[in-house]
Amino acid sequence: MSTTAELLKGASALFPDEVVTQAHVRHLELPFGAGRFALITLDNGLDHTKPTTFGPQSLANLDVAISQVEKEAAAGEIVGAGITGKPFIFAVGADLKGVELLKTHEDALAIGKGGHDVFKRLSALAVPTFAYYNGAAMGGGVEVGLHCTYRTVSQAIPAFSLPEVFLGLVPGWGGCALLPNLIGPERAVSVIIENSLNQNKQLKGKQVYELGIADAIFEGADFLEQSLLWTASVLKGEIKIERAEIDRGEAWDQAVAKGRFIADSKVHGAAPAAYRALEIIEAAKSGDLQAGFDAEDKALADLIMGGELRSGIYAFNLVQKRAKRPAGAPSKDLARPVTKVGVVGAGLMASQLALLFLRRLEVPVVLTDIDQERIDKGVGYVHAEIDKLLLKSRINQDKANRLKALVTGSLDKAAGFSDADFVIEAVFEEMGVKQQVFAEVEAVAPAHAILATNTSSLSVSEMASKLKHPERVVGFHFFNPVAVLPLLEIVRGEKTDDASLATAFGVAKKLKKTAVLVKDAPAFVVNRILTRFMGEIQNVIDEGTPVAVAEKAVEPLGLPMSPLVLLELVGPAIGLHVSETLNRSFPDRFKVSPNLAAVVKAGKRGFYVYDSGKPELDPEVAALLKQGDVVLTEEQVRARVLDAVAQEIGLMLDEGVVAEAQDIDLCLITGAGWPFHLGGVTPYLDREGVSERVNGKPFLAPGVASVPA
Repeated sequence: MSTTAELLKGASALFPDEVVTQAHVRHLELPFGAGRFALITLDNGLDHTKPTTFGPQSLANLDVAISQVEKEAAAGEIVGAGITGKPFIFAVGADLKGVELLKTHEDALAIGKGGHDVFKRLSALAVPTFAYYNGAAMGGGVEVGLHCTYRTVSQAIPAFSLPEVFLGLVPGWGGCALLPNLIGPERAVSVIIENSLNQNKQLKGKQVYELGIADAIFEGADFLEQSLLWTASVLKGEIKIERAEIDRGEAWDQAVAKGRFIADSKVHGAAPAAYRALEIIEAAKSGDLQAGFDAEDKALADLIMGGELRSGIYAFNLVQKRAKRPAGAPSKDLARPVTKVGVVGAGLMASQLALLFLRRLEVPVVLTDIDQERIDKGVGYVHAEIDKLLLKSRINQDKANRLKALVTGSLDKAAGFSDADFVIEAVFEEMGVKQQVFAEVEAVAPAHAILATNTSSLSVSEMASKLKHPERVVGFHFFNPVAVLPLLEIVRGEKTDDASLATAFGVAKKLKKTAVLVKDAPAFVVNRILTRFMGEIQNVIDEGTPVAVAEKAVEPLGLPMSPLVLLELVGPAIGLHVSETLNRSFPDRFKVSPNLAAVVKAGKRGFYVYDSGKPELDPEVAALLKQGDVVLTEEQVRARVLDAVAQEIGLMLDEGVVAEAQDIDLCLITGAGWPFHLGGVTPYLDREGVSERVNGKPFLAPGVASVPA
């Protein structure tokens, strides 16, 4: 049997670039004469922008610190031991950069076992142990505290979670076994499964306390001081910690069943992590912690060597790193300041844009439209949304007043835009209308002003072609709902200059959007892929496959919603319009469905009715459908859809629509909510052999979103 030290030494050799966390031990006399106390502080020596993590060497350092404290406890030199983090950060778990490098099941098992062996020494000490969650805590950071006897939490904590399932892992250093035994299975399922699959939802300090994860909560300003006062009272017996008894009967089984229902509704069995976590939670009912730890080790190793985790880490890196350095963006030194924004249009999309620019840039925003009533409605929408923020205490009264004063409307473009630096149009998706709007704006806006279009599918170059200064026109394509979806496709027209593009990227950053540079090609990235994807579903329905079979065929992808529910969200008329635009450019691949056209003509909002609470095919839509007699199986439909998507992405990369396949995935994750476990889509197409079958080669190099060779 290898010792923990040997396991960690072997793992360290595989990960030479680890950002190492030190575990400093200091001693202090507790208040009220409670005795001498050992406090371990986790610190990687960097500021809060580089959170503390646990790689193999970091775990080894903590192991050494615990050995020292263990001797002191055994000798009666201390009355208790605590663990806390550097300012603003407790610890954020395993170092994912190290996980990416693991090549064998044995190496992966060593990481799981190493973490368990170190952390569980905290619960085996001869004195009570305390975790002081002073700042952000995630994954292994949460778990190291679960091994302690008691826990306190800072009210100021912005983020606390077990995000492993979100990434394609399980909480594997005690989370699945300990948490349900501490706070009960239902709450544990909520933290481990539900929050993870709900876009990695974070808990705040107050929620951590209310869930029973922490035994006490204190203000951030003097958190450690208050925690130590509390610790002294606990050790002297003046404070007794009462924890609710855990129901190990039917309630436990119901909690696990609820977790399965949540996992099924989110990933439809497509990603294994949630189900592996639930198996361990189910087994934790017996209270046998060591059996739970062993099961975590096995699950962790299996998942680390699986494709979903590698896709999850790849997706995480895209969103955290690539998104911050957009490929192909010009130097930010070329960007011009934006001190006033104009919005052409005052409909719902234009009003959402006005609100976003107002909140993020805090500069004057002016809306124009064809009549005063529409303008008043648009400005009224923005005011109402500001009032909602005030009501939720997201902003104070002063800020609400200031923001409201900054947004105005004008029928006269000359009066509204004469000093605007950035003007965006959000009018009807029709080339002639857009060209006319830009001609009017160019006549009145300053020479330096950027003219941006929120078009979803039309050519930016053609839109700019009749202007005196086409170099200042950029595509600025947001996704609906604007406040929720992070993606912003920034489109470079044929004549767009670097200064205009740099300004557009600068504005995108202030708007806190994930900007991706896109070539001026039909429907850009997301709409082109989704239209091909949904078009193929529509094609098989038109040919004769039942609607239910076509929809169910893509369930194994674990997408956020089925294709026809997505069509309903987008609006059948918009879906039809985009397919017509793409049909004009690529008639061989993008067909215009006569059935979809019939649905739009009949004024239907979608294919389904929800009378029973579940989506059911609308009888009126069923009566409109004219189908052929070619009926495919789910497997045949899925193969056709995936082949079509792989072909389209291959063509887009050949055309240079984006710099790399990574940008396609970043767009699908942030603009269409495609799951992390797919890595967007290209890792999944590679893993399933679709890329090779269709294009003769994978999209990504080995090891990029897969286990290194």
